Amino acid sequence: MQYRPFGKTGFDVSALGFGAMRMPFLDGDMRKIDEPRAIEMIRAAIDGGVNYIDTAYVYHGGTSEALVAKALKDGYRARVRTATKMPVWMVNTRTDMDRFLDQQLQRLDDTVIDYYLLHSLDRGSWARMRNLGVMRWAELQIKKGKIGHIGFSFHGGYDAFRDICDGYGWEFCQVQYNYMDTAEQAGRRGVRYAAAKGMAVIVMEPLKGGKLAAPPEQVKTILDAAPSRRSPAGWALQWLWHQPEVSLVLSGMSDLAQVRENLALADATPAAFTAADHRTIERVRTAYNRITAVKCTDCKYCLPCPRGVDIPRNFALYNDGYRYGTFRNGSFVYWMWMKEAARAANCNACGACERKCPQKIRIRAELKKVTEAFARP
Repeated sequence: MQYRPFGKTGFDVSALGFGAMRMPFLDGDMRKIDEPRAIEMIRAAIDGGVNYIDTAYVYHGGTSEALVAKALKDGYRARVRTATKMPVWMVNTRTDMDRFLDQQLQRLDDTVIDYYLLHSLDRGSWARMRNLGVMRWAELQIKKGKIGHIGFSFHGGYDAFRDICDGYGWEFCQVQYNYMDTAEQAGRRGVRYAAAKGMAVIVMEPLKGGKLAAPPEQVKTILDAAPSRRSPAGWALQWLWHQPEVSLVLSGMSDLAQVRENLALADATPAAFTAADHRTIERVRTAYNRITAVKCTDCKYCLPCPRGVDIPRNFALYNDGYRYGTFRNGSFVYWMWMKEAARAANCNACGACERKCPQKIRIRAELKKVTEAFARP
């Protein structure tokens, strides 16, 4: 296993971390984690050198933290650092902060959470949490020994990310970043900005929810023809590990085979990521971007929708699912993070958007496809 400094915290973290958000479950219900399989996976990762386990209050419908606690019995807890996250969108008072932290410590069956994150901050939630005094609260919990270090995870744009980084002396942050998301969310600029401030940078979604590990034929052909020999997952992970600004890559693994493959990739002494390798990634990125269902350019001329539908975002989620061959991740965002009014299903087919669309997209028909793709199971 490769190890690297985790910012200025004095901890050398494994290059690969275990993200406990996509563990196997039963009966189609993510809350019913297949405990024997999940525990085997986590312990295999730790036996392979992983020393950072990440979870959150809401993962697996609120059951992930307790499963992690079970996996860390029998001496495994002493071999790792744990991380979990405060659901800031559910916090309205300082009392809520205390309640969530105490509940998480109880779920984890522990007295301290090594790395505690404010979950999915954006500009608005950061301003609200700051006004509630969350940083003074966090510093008090650190003094009490309930938290080791405080950081945040993020899914917004670069400008908001930079402002949050500048708003407190954070020790670490967690961002979505992979070779397809270099300009999305915090992106490459955000990774470099945080690292330049001395923060440890944790990467989540290195494989875009596993989608980069199973590429379509036109992408696989490019990878197979490349001078360097790597698996699809190897290309994505090694692209990240060759960036010195990246402290840790979290993988939300779903079965033991994925754990073993990722451990092997993290164990191997990485070959140089050459100029030719970077050109291969550019060709792959171009090939993926050509796979588009709706030719939306995100110009936003269609907005505002009289009903409040966020038309470009619906199309972005739909295109992402079409491009990578699965609507699972998009469905999660659609139902978990989008307001009801903003969803495609709220369209009443008034047609106001189509009269303004410079791309002449049949928006009403396409929104019906989005609704069908993201229908609840």
